[in-house]
Amino acid sequence: MQKYYKWEVLALLWVAYLLNQADRQVFNTVLPAIRDSLNLTDTSVGLIATVFNLFYACMVPLGGWAGDRFSRKWVTTLSILFWSIATMFTGLANGVVMLVLMRSIATGGGEAFFGPANYSLLGQYHTDTRARAMSIHQTSYYVGVILAGWLAGKIADSLGWKYSFIIFGAAGILWAVVMAFRLKDAPKEGQFPSPIPADKPKIWDGFKTVFTTPTALMLTLGFSAFIFVITGYMTWVPAYLQEEFGQNQEMAGLHSMLWTYVAAFIGVLLAGTLSDRWGAKDHKVRMYIQGAGLILGAVFLFLMGVRSSMWVLYACFAGWGFFRAFFDANIYTVLYDVTPPRLHASCSSAMITTGFAVGALAPVILGAMKESMGSLSATFPLLGVIWVVAGILCLGVAKARYQKDYDKNHCS
Repeated sequence: MQKYYKWEVLALLWVAYLLNQADRQVFNTVLPAIRDSLNLTDTSVGLIATVFNLFYACMVPLGGWAGDRFSRKWVTTLSILFWSIATMFTGLANGVVMLVLMRSIATGGGEAFFGPANYSLLGQYHTDTRARAMSIHQTSYYVGVILAGWLAGKIADSLGWKYSFIIFGAAGILWAVVMAFRLKDAPKEGQFPSPIPADKPKIWDGFKTVFTTPTALMLTLGFSAFIFVITGYMTWVPAYLQEEFGQNQEMAGLHSMLWTYVAAFIGVLLAGTLSDRWGAKDHKVRMYIQGAGLILGAVFLFLMGVRSSMWVLYACFAGWGFFRAFFDANIYTVLYDVTPPRLHASCSSAMITTGFAVGALAPVILGAMKESMGSLSATFPLLGVIWVVAGILCLGVAKARYQKDYDKNHCS
């Protein structure tokens, strides 16, 4: 029965992660409406997204610590409940202060506890199927942003932007109830032979491990570049389609995410399958796949900066999404390859904290560049350069250090 239950765990966490990413994309989709209704500038509305990501990054170490010390089932479930309530209250915001408190602080703080416990719980249940399970899990991200991009825009066009937050928040509360009844913590013995030791992990143990393990450190730097580009893209591209191409909120929310994440859905399943197949023979192949994904994805970022027809732009969205999934599919598989199981949640939090601290700067930086340059299209080449550099570094570290760090982790 346990062998089948691990797939139910995947299904439960799949929906939870869908709601997590949908919750984030709601804000991006209705951003122009929020800006106009509250009389904000592009820089100031970008600052709201930046505060969200910074507060999230600051709280993630506490989330990783909680995920390694307490029940991962209850950490994930209560996290969903908390951020969903905060999302509903975001819809009741009538000023910028309330919006920052509910969206950036309460929602960001609630979501910070979800990621580390979510991934480590999934990793506990899936050992020999880890890359495949992580890849399937990642598809919920893509479905979530497509769904939120379309549905939040549709709700906003029909009822107003506030109802987008209220409806998505209510959905999260309902799923938290389902998780409370169906999700179970992984056994500490038997199928998973590495019991949690008596000495509980300290809050900074994950950072020490990540920053003293070359492969994990490079993964974290690559993840930071990855998140910077994605955060900037997801924050501003819906507004780009509305302002540059005259699309309404529903269509901009749909098209900014649909082409990217349908292609990413295909790419992540392909990359996860190849990673499990090739990585079993040569572990560093996992990071080779990641480096190649960043470099090839960067090509389409450069092409997005060339103003062309809508269909060419959609093709660039799709190409970028397909290759970004190569990095996505292997993030936690690579991290767990080179870090000890008892610190998986803490190491995840160290990587997430660093990545989102860097990525948090993207909305306000791109918002300021957009104001000064007059168009978002001028920022795409910068994003492409960031990914090319990160991709080359990933390839170099994979060749020089991956197998050594893997052997050290599995022999200790």
